[in-house]
Amino acid sequence: MVKIILSAIIGYLLGSINTSIIVGKVFFKTDVRNYGSGNAGATNTLRTLGKGAAIAVVLGDFLKGVLACIVGRYLAGEITPGVYAGEYIGGMFAVIGHNWPVFFGFRGGKGVMTSFAISLFFSPLASLICLASFIVVVSITKYVSLGSMIGAALFHLTAFLLNEPLLMVLVGIFLATLIIARHHSNIKRLIEGNEKKIKFK
Repeated sequence: MVKIILSAIIGYLLGSINTSIIVGKVFFKTDVRNYGSGNAGATNTLRTLGKGAAIAVVLGDFLKGVLACIVGRYLAGEITPGVYAGEYIGGMFAVIGHNWPVFFGFRGGKGVMTSFAISLFFSPLASLICLASFIVVVSITKYVSLGSMIGAALFHLTAFLLNEPLLMVLVGIFLATLIIARHHSNIKRLIEGNEKKIKFK
């Protein structure tokens, strides 16, 4: 139990290293949270700071999720055969840290890229199915937020159908709920028809 708690703490601290805030402040002398949607994530970084900054944010947010899972897996090991509680909990807290970073006044992003990173570590097949759904939805609608929510909602369902461990499925449910809740303003704009579309170039 102590190792699982330690995995959660390390995961949270890794998640709190918010790449979009760091990239914005270090290289552009800008806090992305003061522009656009106010979200400290890749999409708002793309719109505010450009493609180069957005790519750096994607890589950073992905990497910290993977690191949190690796640390949790090897720190806590298997609680039962094939069940890595430290990995699941460490990854989950990395997303929590991304959303509410202790280093940046608890104002972070929505956790989509970090959630994708840990889901890919949890169950590659389930994660790739969700990625495919995200690509299809965004390609058709051009709404990143809608694709993100649908992809998140599909993970735990897909993981369940693939007979993944129950704890993984429960973490997936938590993350999907968190992502959808963090998109509450996007949901409102989608209903009103005011949500911004992404432009493909």
